[in-house]
Order: sequence, then structure tokens, then C-alpha cells
Amino acid sequence: MKKVLFLTGDFTEDYETMVPFQMLEMVGYEVHAVCPDKKKGDTIKTAIHDFEGGQTYTEKPGHNFTLNYSFDSVQVNDYDGLVIAGGRAPEYLRMNKKIIEIVQYFFTTNKPVAAICHGIQILTAADVVKGRKLTAYPAVGPEVTSAGGVFQSIPADGAYVDGNLVTAPAWPAHPKFIREFLKIMGAKIEI
Repeated sequence: MKKVLFLTGDFTEDYETMVPFQMLEMVGYEVHAVCPDKKKGDTIKTAIHDFEGGQTYTEKPGHNFTLNYSFDSVQVNDYDGLVIAGGRAPEYLRMNKKIIEIVQYFFTTNKPVAAICHGIQILTAADVVKGRKLTAYPAVGPEVTSAGGVFQSIPADGAYVDGNLVTAPAWPAHPKFIREFLKIMGAKIEI
């Protein structure tokens, strides 16, 4: 059974944590959802971001999400892929040295990585986007460019693939985002 490491944290976007986590478990992967300074059984608070016609998204309280693995127990070489949730969590998770080392390991070993929305802020902080084409929530685009990446402006329900990296602008992209991640993970789904 393939194992996926899932990075998330307090005030992550609710859908961007709950939905990918459940989708990846549904196809049979063992998914370890972790957050620095938290252990298996602890919860994180989520936020629901919605697009309601304003200049940016609105934010409402989401659900509590129970972590199923302890951050301190993570051994990166045990995992076949990495998923990074969006929301507000990445803005502080990117300051954690171990998070940065984890992300750099996945890029150094060319293992599959999927990041959505503001999760791309962790990639830019880890200095792994130079020369790569990727997307993110549009407000993160300038960070991608500053970090040497080539920002791809695509619809909110789209996903972009560059080698081992799958990125998406926001949760409306889940069907394409997860489908593309499954492809680079080597999954074959028969319909």
C-alpha cells in the first residue's frame, strides 16, 4: 500500500484538507495527516473560504479535523507522495524548519508532490520552484514569480502538472487536482 504524507495545520482551508484526505484514502492509500507540534488524535481548526463576489474570498469557521499521525513520528523516506493543503496554515507552516526539509526531500528525490491554493507558499519558502511551471491562488502568484517559478494563470477549477508537481488554484479544482496527482503516483482507475 502506498503512503502519502499530508501537511496541514490550524486554519487550513476546510475543503482542501477534508476532501483530498478522504479521496486519497478512498483509492486505498495510507494517508498520514500531520501538523507541527501536534500528535495523532489532536485536532486542527479549519476555515471555509468561499467566492461570493467580493474582491477576495470570504472566511467562515470550518470543522475540526482530527490528525491521524504524529508530526514527530514522520520519517520522510517512508512516503511515496506529499500533499500540501491550502488556507491560512501555509503562511506559518512555511516557517517550520522540518516542514521545509520535508518538502525539499520530496523534490530532491523526485517523488510526487501536490499543493493547492496557498499551500504553494510552502514550496516557495522551500526554494523548490525555480524554473518550474505551477499555479496557486492568484494572490500567491507574485511569490511564485519572486521565487523563480513561472506562474500559470488558470481557472479556479483547473490543475497544472510539471513533472512530479501538481498544483491547483483552489478547492473547485479537486477533481482535476486529485486525478493528476493519482496519475503521477502511478494509480490506474478503471471506469
